[in-house]
Amino acid sequence: MSRIGVFICHCGENISATVDCEKVAKTLASMPGVAHSVDYKYMCSDPGQSLIRSAIKEKKLTGVVVAACSPRMHEPTFRKACAEARLNPFLCEMANLREHCSWVHAKGDATTDKAIDLVSMLVEKVKRNKPLFPIKVPVTKTALVIGGGIAGIQSRA
Repeated sequence: MSRIGVFICHCGENISATVDCEKVAKTLASMPGVAHSVDYKYMCSDPGQSLIRSAIKEKKLTGVVVAACSPRMHEPTFRKACAEARLNPFLCEMANLREHCSWVHAKGDATTDKAIDLVSMLVEKVKRNKPLFPIKVPVTKTALVIGGGIAGIQSRA
């Protein structure tokens, strides 16, 4: 049985201005497989990351879903926090509530419902994720230049 932790970020007021973050966390807490669900003002802050690390250890979580801002911005932050708590970092997923929900919809029940849907989809994804491990592939640093055009003239060995 999966033991997923769900962490909803207010992103200051970027998300909480239009999404009822407390309702999202409370609704997800009753979802099958969710062992822990909490909301916090700044999940990317040191105290927020500490919440994630301690919940992984105390609740014996098998996966993490962070609903916050862009994964491009903070996915490495949250995956590192998971790795520090000895959870495979690839068992951590991010729902982009800021750009995909909060910034594109007005405040209301429909916006909060969409946030719940986005997070619940990732909970189901994390349930099915398998641990991944980085691999190293040897690279031979050689090149063959064909042609005497600008690219061939400018290339160096």
